[in-house]
Amino acid sequence: MGHRVVALVDPPLELYRVTSAAAVFGDHGPDIPAHYDFALCAARPGPVRTTMGVDVIVDRGLEALVAADTVLITGWCAGPDVPGDVGAAVLDAHRRGARIVAICSGVYVPAALGLLDGRAAAVHWEMTAELAVRYPLVRADASVLFVDHGDVATAGASATTVDLCLHQVRREHGAALAMRIGRQLSAPPQREGSQRQFPRLPTTGPVPDSLAPLLDWITARLCLPLTIEEMAARAGLSPRTLSRHFTDQLGVSPGRWLLDRRIATTRALLEETDLPVGAIAARVGLSSAVNLRRRFRAALGTTPAAYRETFRRAA
Repeated sequence: MGHRVVALVDPPLELYRVTSAAAVFGDHGPDIPAHYDFALCAARPGPVRTTMGVDVIVDRGLEALVAADTVLITGWCAGPDVPGDVGAAVLDAHRRGARIVAICSGVYVPAALGLLDGRAAAVHWEMTAELAVRYPLVRADASVLFVDHGDVATAGASATTVDLCLHQVRREHGAALAMRIGRQLSAPPQREGSQRQFPRLPTTGPVPDSLAPLLDWITARLCLPLTIEEMAARAGLSPRTLSRHFTDQLGVSPGRWLLDRRIATTRALLEETDLPVGAIAARVGLSSAVNLRRRFRAALGTTPAAYRETFRRAA
């Protein structure tokens, strides 16, 4: 049996967060190794009302948390009030070593249980004031996508669900697997938790259909010195229009997206192969070992050699 991820849901359930998590931790077909089992549970099993006006049937109750390796709280619409049986079940899971992951309003649960006292938490920008009043020991931060303390992780907005779930895959199984899953989902390359939230801009999740073919085309040609003019010509747009589409739909410029993809591929090659840095630079389109090292240090604050050594020691 794989790593058991159990999503604790309550009504009214916002399906986007649950389906985003299931897309990362669920089945990806025979070509991608399966490391996770994903399930739902509720304090009161049965029909759970959703924000779409339909019910989801949840068969399992809080007893499902007994076997969970990760407890995923995708939201807590009851607000800061956490029932005693729910709190006890989550605390028991945490005490035996389960990872607690809270998305958006789900932060109320670990906050109410004291699991975030004295710690930073990624909080949606609309919730920071209330959280500060109710839980003054929690350092609410609306400026980051997610915060991971290992045993407890938080993500501030619905659109960061994929970011945090892919981060967990990367943390447990490496960048290569996370990239393969993200590519299958047409999700953008890794966004580190320290990046700023964009509350009014959906910068993650499924890529809009209008950009997906172009992003696949770019990814297949990372070894080439692509220009924005070439990307725009492929998309049948002017460079200015293409830049606007990237900014509006992905939150970054075409050049930034391309560099992020090159850095992410570099990480995967450092983790999964023994290729020298110069060969990796050629594969990812960064022209030379010197250029790769400069770009890598600017992005991650370390060298390719140190990154590879750190990953190998951790593995």
